[in-house]
Amino acid sequence: MLNYIKDVTEQMPTGWLNLTTHRLDIYNESLAKSQFLDQFELLCNDNNSSASALSELPTAFDYIRLGHPLSCILEWGLAKLNDLSPNNVISFSSKTIPLLGILRTNLLNNKNTLIIHTGDLPDFIDIQTLKSIYGYTFELKKIESKDDIPAFNGSTVFISQDNEFYNFEINPAVDFFISIHTDLGSMLFVNGTHNESYISEIQHVRRRETIAMTPSNSLTALNELTKKSQVNQTFNSEADKISVLDSIKEITGTTTNALIASSGLSIQYAILMGLIHDALENHKGQKIKIIVPPNCYGGTNDQARRIAACIDLVEVLDLPVDGGKDMVQSIDVVLEKIAHEDAIPYIIAEIPTNPRVEVPNLLNLKKVLSMPRQTATGKIAVDPVFILDQTFCPNVYFLGEGEVLSTVRAISYASGSKFPSGGLCTAGYCTSNKKAELLMEKIALHLRLCDNEATFLQMELLAKQLPSMKQRIYDAYKNTREFVNHIKATLPEAKINFVSEELASKGFTPSVFSLDLPTKGNTAEEKEAYKRALNHTLINLMITQIPNESKYCVSYGQLKGCYWTIPATSTQGTTKEGDKDYIARVALSHNMDLELHKKVFLDFVKQIES
Repeated sequence: MLNYIKDVTEQMPTGWLNLTTHRLDIYNESLAKSQFLDQFELLCNDNNSSASALSELPTAFDYIRLGHPLSCILEWGLAKLNDLSPNNVISFSSKTIPLLGILRTNLLNNKNTLIIHTGDLPDFIDIQTLKSIYGYTFELKKIESKDDIPAFNGSTVFISQDNEFYNFEINPAVDFFISIHTDLGSMLFVNGTHNESYISEIQHVRRRETIAMTPSNSLTALNELTKKSQVNQTFNSEADKISVLDSIKEITGTTTNALIASSGLSIQYAILMGLIHDALENHKGQKIKIIVPPNCYGGTNDQARRIAACIDLVEVLDLPVDGGKDMVQSIDVVLEKIAHEDAIPYIIAEIPTNPRVEVPNLLNLKKVLSMPRQTATGKIAVDPVFILDQTFCPNVYFLGEGEVLSTVRAISYASGSKFPSGGLCTAGYCTSNKKAELLMEKIALHLRLCDNEATFLQMELLAKQLPSMKQRIYDAYKNTREFVNHIKATLPEAKINFVSEELASKGFTPSVFSLDLPTKGNTAEEKEAYKRALNHTLINLMITQIPNESKYCVSYGQLKGCYWTIPATSTQGTTKEGDKDYIARVALSHNMDLELHKKVFLDFVKQIES
């Protein structure tokens, strides 16, 4: 098995190491990881490690934040060596989150947790904050040897810090074994059939609050596992960090030092937990309201609700912003309600919205966010913090001095797998305006506690890609505008959601649009079914006719090609059914054969009109 893994690491497709998103046309989400590993094991049994065979394996996860071929193979290999199911082994880039996943599950199940360690407790485990802010309960016990593990009524978690994922013996008295590697991350081993109910819950923590071990670090771990010689990477980490921080200041027009995380959801989790921490300290006993669009990216929505499930004072409120709903009016209504209750408002919103690509009236938005409000007793209500997901337009100056959101407490963040890295890594970042600068300290605390800071390689990739980001955004927008105009001319009955020329002149130059295709049928159900089928017809035509550039996957801001998805079945996976968008979302890059895409779209039009 180890020899086979060694062969695989030499023959693997390059995309296993350097792509952030993978194909949806060969991906079954309900069989994530398992379908890939089942077919991988068949190749192993046949000792077939050819590049062509490996490239035909089904997609393991659609996005490397969730997992990828190399993390799955690492988990599979370690499971085989320890006589476990691959489902029972989960890799993390973070050294803290596997423990937090167990504590969260036991909190919701009202179950006790005992954390056992030899030597000193890992310095990143902030006991006080985990108990007072996250609400987790647990006991700690230091032991001299693994033979001293006591009986316990609850879950026993053993934490090992010996940098060895490979050489250990899982004690039957331990429910969860966490093996920490200083440079690579951590591995969680779930022991016993009675603990298998935890697996999906902990996988979901990895999905929403952190990332899997990165492809680069997974490859290093596999090389260590197979005793394969390797060249150790060296990083100019301090220079890379300075470069990234300077680039973000220039891109956002801010003066605050940004925080760089392992992914967009990692930084969002730090933002929310940091703000909740601030509210619990400075507004004791007051309710905290997280206000989220119900149809926004599913990870944002789901993460907010998961936090609210764990902390009694936190509640999620819907913010209708899309498809005819006005963001400013919705914010006005919800802030008035929250002020009346004397609660603390935190608003998360995307501008432009996703997937309808709408931009609110920004002067009206500023007015509504700035408006003094009163509680039911006549007190001045706590002003909101506006948390702006700026992934679609990371180049717009919202927060700098004199800009539209400079006078209200505002924080912006972006997913790094999009334009910041061009699809080379997942690292995300956040920054703030002057009014919210004091909150950044609490956000940084939770970013460190969760060990969700960007890896050295992620920082290096951002340092290389951020300086060219503005030009890539502009060039990709030009391609998108031309493609949108082509669709309008060839299929005028289609409804296209894209920014106006006027908004583009103000700096809103996204390179993504949504396409509501024309439909037919005698009933609403028939029309909807026809349109949904037509979405797939279009996408299948594009990816088969232009396989080197058109890809069916969840992506945006890549360095080349064109990406197609249906939000309802991808990015809105955990969104309520009534809020899902069964339309096509198209994202173009600055480097693609636009004329060929226009020709194939014209072929599609002729096909549906014939």
